Amino acid sequence: MKALVRALVFAAAGLAQAVSIAAPWNGQPLWWLQLLSTAALVWQLDALRADARPGRRATLYGWLFATTWLCGTFWWLFISMHTYGGMPAPLAAIAVVALAAGLALYYAVACGVFVRFAPTSPAGAAVFFAALWLLAELLRNSWFTGFPWGAGGYAHVDGPLAAYAPWLGVYGLETVAVGAVAMLVLTIRRAKRTVTAARRVLPIGIAAALLLVPGAISLMRDADDAGASRGHLKMALLQGNIPQDEKFIPGGGIATALQWYGAQLRDATAPLVVTPETAFPLLPAQLPAGYLDAIAGRYASGTQAAIIGLPLGDGAVYTNSVLGFRPGEPQAWRYDKHHLVPFGEFVPGVFRWFTDLMHIPLGDFGRGGLAQAPFVWQGQRIAANICYEDLFGDEIGANFRDPANAPTMLLNVSNIAWFGDSVAIDQHLAISRMRALEFQRPMVRATNTGATVVIDHRGRVTAELPRLTRGVLTAEVEGRAGVTPFAWWVSRFGLWPFWAASLLTIAFCCSLHQRRKV
Repeated sequence: MKALVRALVFAAAGLAQAVSIAAPWNGQPLWWLQLLSTAALVWQLDALRADARPGRRATLYGWLFATTWLCGTFWWLFISMHTYGGMPAPLAAIAVVALAAGLALYYAVACGVFVRFAPTSPAGAAVFFAALWLLAELLRNSWFTGFPWGAGGYAHVDGPLAAYAPWLGVYGLETVAVGAVAMLVLTIRRAKRTVTAARRVLPIGIAAALLLVPGAISLMRDADDAGASRGHLKMALLQGNIPQDEKFIPGGGIATALQWYGAQLRDATAPLVVTPETAFPLLPAQLPAGYLDAIAGRYASGTQAAIIGLPLGDGAVYTNSVLGFRPGEPQAWRYDKHHLVPFGEFVPGVFRWFTDLMHIPLGDFGRGGLAQAPFVWQGQRIAANICYEDLFGDEIGANFRDPANAPTMLLNVSNIAWFGDSVAIDQHLAISRMRALEFQRPMVRATNTGATVVIDHRGRVTAELPRLTRGVLTAEVEGRAGVTPFAWWVSRFGLWPFWAASLLTIAFCCSLHQRRKV
C-alpha cells in the first residue's frame, strides 16, 4: 500500500509539471505549480534514502514522474497520428507512451544518481540535483536530434524568474528554479534539532533570494538598456484555418488555400504580408500555371513585400521552406527549415514503417543550414524559423554572433492543425514568448489555426487573432537592436557551458561521495 501511495504521488507531481506549462482550462503557464511539482519530486526522492536499495527505487519512481509529465505534455501527438495520420488508436496511444517513456529515462537516471550520491548538506545536495536535472534536459534537447517540448522552464515565462531569461536562457532559468526549490525542501527535510538556526536560515535565504529577487530588481530592464528601438514595421499575418484533414485534398483544402491566400496576397496593403508554414501545400511545379509568378510579379515593385510558406524540391530533395518577395530583387529570398521533426519531416531508416502508417505527404525533407541570411526589409532584419524550430534557442542564437547584423525581429511560421484544438497551441505560444525574452526581440507568429500573434521584446502578446478562425492580423511591430547576455554567449559557445557545468558538478559530487566511503 505504501508503494502504491508513493507511486500515485510521483505520478500526480508529474502531471502537475505538465499542467504548469499551459493550463488546460485557460492555456496560461503556472510558474508556481512548476515549483510545487518540483518540490514534491525532491521531497519524495529524499524520503527514499531510508529505503532498501534507494537508488533503484528512485530511478523507478523518477521514471514514473517523468513519463507522466511527458505524456501529459505532448499527449496531442495522438491526434496527429490517429485522427490525421490514420494510425489505429491503440497503436497511436502506445506510440505516445513509448516516446514519453523513452525520454523519461534521462530523468529516471538523474533521480537514481541523486539519491545514491547526493551530498549530506542540503545546499550541496540541491546543487547536485540541479546539475543532474540540467543534464537530463540537455540530453533531451540534443540526443537523436532532440525533442525538448515541455521543459519546465517554459512555465516561468510570466513569473518572477522570467528575469533570468535574457541572461541564462530557458535551461539556466529552470536550473535556478529547480536548485532553489531543492534547497528549500532539503533544508526543511534534513533539519535537525542539533543544527543551529543560522545554518538553516542561510540556505533558505539563498533559495528565497534566487526565487524572488530577480523579479523585484528586474534584471530584464538591465538587458533592455543594452538595446534600442529599430523602428516599426506594419505586418499583415494570415491565418487560413485550413483543417488538417482537408489540407492536402485537391478540391478541398488546396483549392481553399490557393483562393484565400492568393486573394489576401493580391489585395494586401501592409508593407509586409506573411503566410503560415506550407500555406500552399504544393511544390511550385504543382501550382496552377503562372500562380507563383503572379505573386512574385505583384511584389516586384512598389513598397510591399511578402513571405510565403510552401514546400520546395527538385524531385530528389524536398525542403520545408519560406520564400520572400520584395521590390527590386530578381531572385526570391529563401529560408529552408534546419531542425526537422523526427517521423514527420524525416524518418530514421529503422522506423520507415511508422511514416507509412501515418500517410504524411512529403515525409522526408532536406535540411537547411544554420543561421541562414535574414529577410531584410524597411530597415528590419527578420530571422525566420519554421514550426517547432523555435524550441531550440541555441540554434536561433547562432544568428546573433555578429551584433551589427543580428536580427531585429524573429518570425515563426507554423501549422499546428496537426494537433487539433489542443493545448499544443498554448504550449507553442509559451515557447515563442520565451525566445522573445531570451533575445529581447519581438517574435511574430503566422500560423494556420493559431496562435497567430505579435509578441514584443519583453515576451508580452500585444496582438492576437482568435484561434480556429480565418482572418488577417494587422499590427505594428517594433524591431530591436542590441545583444542580450544570453544571445552573446550562446551564439559563441552554444549550450556547451551548461554541459560543462553540469558534468563537472556531478563528477565533483560523486567523487566526494566516494571519498566519504573510503
